[in-house]
This record gives sequence, C-alpha cells and structure tokens, in this order.
Amino acid sequence: MGIVLGLYAGIAPGPLLALTISETLRHDMTAGMKVALAPIVTDLPIIILTVFVLSRFSGFHGVLGVISLGGGCFLLYLAYGCLRTRGLDMDVGRERTGPLAKGILVNALSPHPYLFWFSVGAPIIIQAGQQGLAGPLAFVGGFYVLLVGSKITLAALTGRFKSFLSGRAYRFIMRLLGVMLVVLAAALFREGLRLLEIL
Repeated sequence: MGIVLGLYAGIAPGPLLALTISETLRHDMTAGMKVALAPIVTDLPIIILTVFVLSRFSGFHGVLGVISLGGGCFLLYLAYGCLRTRGLDMDVGRERTGPLAKGILVNALSPHPYLFWFSVGAPIIIQAGQQGLAGPLAFVGGFYVLLVGSKITLAALTGRFKSFLSGRAYRFIMRLLGVMLVVLAAALFREGLRLLEIL
C-alpha cells in the first residue's frame, strides 16, 4: 500500500509536483530535486500528530470505522482525478527563490498531506502496528521512497523530455494509478465496515 500510495503522491498533479517541474524548467534538475525532498521535512510532524490523535481512539472501533470509510472516499476522489488527467501545464514564470524552502512552504500549506495522513496513512500505520513495528516502517519507507523518488525521476524527465508530462505515457500511468487507488479504496471500505461490525 505504501508503494502504490507513494507513487500516486509522487506523480499526481498538485502544488508540489507543479513546483518541482517549474523549478526544473526555470533553473535546472537540481532545483527540482530539492523541491522533491520537501515532504521528508514537512510530513514528519503531521504523521506524529495524526498517529497520536487516532491512536487515542484505537479502542473505539466505530470512530476508526468511520475514518476508514472517509479514507476510502478520499482515495476514490484521488482516483477520479487520476482517471481524468490529461497532462500537466508546462507554462512557468521567471522568479527565483530557494527551491527547498519554497517546496517546504508549499507542502506545509497544502491540505493534501493533512487529509491523507488523517484519513488514510495514520489508520494504516495504526492497524499495521498491531502486528509489530515492521509493518508501519515498511509502509512509511515504501511511501517516501516512491513519493520522493518519483518526483526526482519526473524532475529528471522534465529536464530532458519536457513532452513526457503531457504525453501518452504519463496519462497511461495516471489511469493505471487511478485503478489501483480504487482497489485500495475498496480495501479501506471493507476495513471500515468490519470495524463498524457491518461485515
């Protein structure tokens, strides 16, 4: 799950990906790669906070069930966006500020990390943690390797092949990810219904 969700977060259109691409086009691949590292800095406090808050409700299966159903709805919303993707707008301006600082600011002010970790990521970590520490570490590790790695890869591709992000290959990958997100949403719905004792 961490790999699929990380890949989605890495290549789906959004403020951080747009900034990664624009910094690459304005300056160079290194600037884009610096932006790609921003989630490593900004997400740790969000993960700690959401896991702490939701773990207080670990005995309340009804609350976790509702959150899982909400997470499933959020993943369906993301899947819908993937399936409708046509490509990315490659038109950028000319201003320059520090790329990593700009990436941290954009990611910290975006609602997506907060929504994702509260409704999807933290519940998965809590559930995996019931089996030991290896599950949560594998999920978070897989998520960030793919999140940061795919953004760095896109920065490299943008530097060499600008047409990739508006071409068929990108659209195909996004549609495939959309289908995978639907499958993950179904898993969260199933878990939510189980926690609510409907299944």
